Amino acid sequence: MTVRIGVEEEFHIVEVGTGLLVPRAAAVLEGLPEQTFTTELQQSTVESNSGVHSSLDGLYSDVIGTRRRLDAAAGAHGLAVVAAGTVPLARTEDIRPTAGDRYRHMVDEYRMIADEQLICGTHVHVDVPDRDLAVRVMCEVSPWLHVLLALSASSPFWEGADTGYASWRTMLWQRWPTAGPPGCFADAAEYDAAVRCLVDSGVISDAGMIYYDIRPSAHQPTLELRICDACPGAETVVLIAGLFRALVTDARRRLEAGDAPACAGRHEWLRAAAWRAARSGLEGNLIDPGTRHEAPAAEVVRDLLRRVGPALDAAGDRQTIRDLAERALAAGSAAHRMRRTAAAEGLLACTDLAIAETRGDDHPRPRPVAADPDRRVALCERFAASTYGARPAWAAGL
Repeated sequence: MTVRIGVEEEFHIVEVGTGLLVPRAAAVLEGLPEQTFTTELQQSTVESNSGVHSSLDGLYSDVIGTRRRLDAAAGAHGLAVVAAGTVPLARTEDIRPTAGDRYRHMVDEYRMIADEQLICGTHVHVDVPDRDLAVRVMCEVSPWLHVLLALSASSPFWEGADTGYASWRTMLWQRWPTAGPPGCFADAAEYDAAVRCLVDSGVISDAGMIYYDIRPSAHQPTLELRICDACPGAETVVLIAGLFRALVTDARRRLEAGDAPACAGRHEWLRAAAWRAARSGLEGNLIDPGTRHEAPAAEVVRDLLRRVGPALDAAGDRQTIRDLAERALAAGSAAHRMRRTAAAEGLLACTDLAIAETRGDDHPRPRPVAADPDRRVALCERFAASTYGARPAWAAGL
């Protein structure tokens, strides 16, 4: 039987006229079903939850339909949504946290880490009903997760500046005390004891604050992938979901065969591999999990495809995933496309590109002129000191 999958996607809310990140989640979510759409820590972010699917075609249709509903809801307020790790034009001081005791505690306790949580990710759930097995699979697949991060990389800009990274979201995310590679655990009892220890320490308030790159869900019989940026293209979401399902299926087979765990309890190189993927995306080298040496990203991606080939065959996904992977390698990461657009046309055009890819449009739509010219000038001056590229191009873009 084909293993079922589902995804959670996080989206930034931006003002169409300026491209600026804005705290308007309540307006966008009004009238949308709560079982599919919900809030996040910051009022500039909304989350969608897909249904559970056996086929990649079904998942793709679900993701596309959900994005269209969200885009329509945002458009009614002069807003748009962006599926990317970060958006180019954002200021921390403009954004407010979502109401609620849990979020208020997080803001009070973690201060700037929470204040700067202006980031969005893609999370993939794969059915693993046996929780003991899910914990063991977690360790087995960890050496390959940085490859999925590289495929998703979509956050080169932060507060108007080019960070030099393909996924700056990763750098911001890893500041949380429980983010990064998970440990190796013999079974669910050992894992749950470690989580209780972290909660009892007072460093985190509940099991939902376990932010490992991969974790057994606290509420569902699934293994959850958490390392990836939000992906502008729905096809990238499907590619990552299909590869993650194949990795989990392959890991189960290897564990049943008695193979030694791939990470062998060594996690320092996993964090280094994630850093390399965040820095380079698909445009540089990645760490080859087999040799633990650098290799061109395309080689490492194709090695992953070969490794999980039998699992892809079992799900009927090989051709789809191979085609999507080759298309991703040819097009480059979303971060690369965003950076290229910013260099040629400015950050506002870069934001338009991300909006268009999130919608599924081939090209950005003509943008309306912001109603308040004085506000456009003020925004130009506000970002002038840190904006990527020459200021005249940026100013002209607004």
